[in-house]
Amino acid sequence: MPKQIERELALEFVRVTEAGALSCGRLMGMGDKEACDRAAVEAMRRALDTVDIDGTIVIGEGEMDQAPMLYIGEKVGTGRGPKVDVAVDPLEGTTVLSKGLPRSMTVIAVAEEGCLFHAPDMYMDKLAVGPKARGAIDIDLPIEVNLRNIAACLGKNVSDLVVVILDRPRNQTLIENVRKAGARIQLIPDGDLSPAIATAFEDSGVDVLAGIGGAPEGVLAAAALRCLEGEMQARLWPSRPGEVERAQAMGITDVHRKLTMDDLVRGDDVIFAATGVTTGELLDGVRYEGSIAKTHSIVMRGTTGTIRIVRASHRLDKKPFYVRC
Repeated sequence: MPKQIERELALEFVRVTEAGALSCGRLMGMGDKEACDRAAVEAMRRALDTVDIDGTIVIGEGEMDQAPMLYIGEKVGTGRGPKVDVAVDPLEGTTVLSKGLPRSMTVIAVAEEGCLFHAPDMYMDKLAVGPKARGAIDIDLPIEVNLRNIAACLGKNVSDLVVVILDRPRNQTLIENVRKAGARIQLIPDGDLSPAIATAFEDSGVDVLAGIGGAPEGVLAAAALRCLEGEMQARLWPSRPGEVERAQAMGITDVHRKLTMDDLVRGDDVIFAATGVTTGELLDGVRYEGSIAKTHSIVMRGTTGTIRIVRASHRLDKKPFYVRC
C-alpha cells in the first residue's frame, strides 16, 4: 500500500465537490435548505463511488440512524486504493444557499487512515490564522493578547486587523472583547469554514477567524490550513445534554482540552478540495448558462503544498447522473 495518497486522486476529489455544487446550485434562493443539502449529498455520494479509495467517513451528515448516506462510519469509494479518512461537508451553508446569500460551498478533506480528528457534531471554539501568524496564537490567552501577537506578525496595527466571527449570542462576549481591543469585525450569519481558510490568503481581507461554530467545520478548516501552512487552535464547546458523554464514547477523554493542529490533522498527507456554490471570500459561485455550467474550485495537497485553482465548464446534458437540471 502506498505511504502517501496518490496525487492523481486530487482532481478526482474536485470532481466530487463539483458534482455537489452543480446539483445543489440550481436551488439557490428557493428557501428549502433541506432540499439544498439533499441534492449536494446525493451527488457527492454518487461521485465518491467512482473514486479509487478504500474510504471511511469520519465527518459527515451524522450518525447512521440520522443520515441515509455520508454518515459517520460509512464506507465510500471503489475499495481499490489507499485506506483513508474522509471528511465531508456536502453543503457548507445550507441556509445561506436557500436564501441566496454568499459563502456556500461543497467541501471534502481526505487523509491517511487515523489522521483526522473524529469531531462529534457539536460546537467548537476556534482561532485560525494564516501562515505569517503561525505560532503566534494561543486559544488559552485573552483575545486581545492574541490580536496584538497576530498584528505584530503581520506587520499591522491591531486596528488594521479584520476578525470574522459568527453572529451568534454565544459569541457576544468575544465580539465585545475584540471591539475593546480595537480590531475591525466582520459578523457573518452562517458558514465560518470559508473565512477560516481565507486567513491564509493575503488578498482575502480576512486576518483572523475566531469564535464558536461547528466542530466538523473546524476539522475541515484545519485540513485546509495544514495544506496552506496556517494554524488553528480549538476547543470543543458542549452545549446540549449528552454531548460530553457522546464525545467520550468517540474516544475523546478530555472534552475541554486545547486542540492543536496535530490533534486536528496528523501529518501533511492530506488533500482538501472545495467548490463554490455561492460567491464568497474564497470561491466564486456556480454560474448556469443554458446547457453549460461554470464552477470555481480549489484543491490543495499538504505533502507538496501545491494549490490548484480550477475553473471548469460543464456540459450539463452529458452529466445527468450528477446534476439536477
